[in-house]
Amino acid sequence: MSVTTLELIRRGAAQHGARTALVHGEHRLSFTEVDALSARLAHALIAAGAGRGERVALLVNNGLYSVPLDFACVKAGINRVPLNARLSLAEHARMLEETDCRLLVFGADLAERAAALRAARPGLVCLGLDASLPGAIDLAADARARPATDPQVAVHEDDVILTLFTSGTTGVLKAARHTQRSYAAICRNVLLNLLPATPDDVMLHAASLIHASGVFVLPFWLRGGKTVVLPGFEPAAFLAALEREGVTAINLVPTMLQMLLDAPALASTRVDALRYVIYGASPMPRAVIERAMAVWGRHRFWQYYGQTEVPLCLAVLRPEDHQGERLGACGQVALEVELRLVDEAGHPVPPGEPGEIAVRAPSSVAGYHNAPELTAQTFLPDGWVRTRDVGVFDADGFLYLKDRTSDMIISGGYNVYPSEVENALLSHPAVRECAVIGLPDDKWVEAVTAVVVLHAAPDAQRMGREGQEALAAALVEHVAAQLAAYKKPRAVRFVADIPKTAVGKLNRRAVRERLRDGGV
Repeated sequence: MSVTTLELIRRGAAQHGARTALVHGEHRLSFTEVDALSARLAHALIAAGAGRGERVALLVNNGLYSVPLDFACVKAGINRVPLNARLSLAEHARMLEETDCRLLVFGADLAERAAALRAARPGLVCLGLDASLPGAIDLAADARARPATDPQVAVHEDDVILTLFTSGTTGVLKAARHTQRSYAAICRNVLLNLLPATPDDVMLHAASLIHASGVFVLPFWLRGGKTVVLPGFEPAAFLAALEREGVTAINLVPTMLQMLLDAPALASTRVDALRYVIYGASPMPRAVIERAMAVWGRHRFWQYYGQTEVPLCLAVLRPEDHQGERLGACGQVALEVELRLVDEAGHPVPPGEPGEIAVRAPSSVAGYHNAPELTAQTFLPDGWVRTRDVGVFDADGFLYLKDRTSDMIISGGYNVYPSEVENALLSHPAVRECAVIGLPDDKWVEAVTAVVVLHAAPDAQRMGREGQEALAAALVEHVAAQLAAYKKPRAVRFVADIPKTAVGKLNRRAVRERLRDGGV
């Protein structure tokens, strides 16, 4: 039997009791206090009707409860379903429907959204954290009267403990299912491939803990390290915490790193303790990483390549390899990971040839929730997972990403899928046709860019600059009213026609090449 996530949580609590485990603002909780709070929350969740295996939605921003609540769900045998607070009401409602969540735990700052979701989904039970809605309980207040010992809930290594939404590389909303066993394997993966974590290590979190940043919590917990949680990313506050807490490790997406480099406080921030600057989630512009290494030193930088379906590290670029052409590589294959390049039929490609990246690792999820066809397409019977990314190996075993098998855009570390932005644009009465692509951008890595054909296409050219700018702004606001803010176009170009493939589909690659060449 494999070790479970619950067992790792219990080991950390037992081995490091009096040490500081969690810091948020003025609050500092020891391992014993976090463990007790998570146990009380587990009992409160069970009392609220969350049975073993129940899917419970979590609408919680980074805060004091982030870690205890996640641990509570594991202890109660609950399958937690985190909701990204940046998404729209319609997206949240759809996620609740897809996973059939009857219970929603929400933070005090998200009470208004919780109320809107309860109105949209009659019967949804909303549980606040130091907050409540009419007719609903305050879960945190209820937990204070509950036992500080773990509830007696049987667990199995194959129990699903996390259902995490990701559109992956297809643009289709899907929810990857992590088990007690696979999530424990992520912990091993991080400790083996990125940083060993010790009682002297301190990790600062500003990115949302429901994504890649959160997978570092359990390794630090297990080894006695400290987790410092910020409510969000603001460069000045981040740099202040970096120095104040003696932070040794940070995890950044490229946009965050660039914002730090541009921050006035960077030059005066002491980073003597900082040993690990870990980055991933989207390709790092060479100019940004070179500038960062000039400021903080090459010896601190670690890159990982991974996917929600198989976290965290499939390949790692170590500090000593951050030079020359290898700055464009993902790194070498991680320990405990098998990786091969295959053709469309799934057969290995010849050495030196590009192919789709397929991987096999203990951290692989147990398929997608309620999506058997998609699961069968992605997760092969022998344990291999098709990533939809195209890569190539060099002679020294360094993996380079060549392309994606989809048109997914990664903007500021977030996945944006052209089809949903196009659908939002097409609902505007002025839009006849459109294509959405990502273009290189110094801040966002890729900027969401819309190419639009109007119903009165010839008139677009006679609108003049002011008229086009006004209509472009209106289209952006039209999208923002339907989707998360990071999905709205950063630029809108009006054109007379959009390139098509031989079968009449939008040829986004041709659109992208035309715009990069200076055309429209």
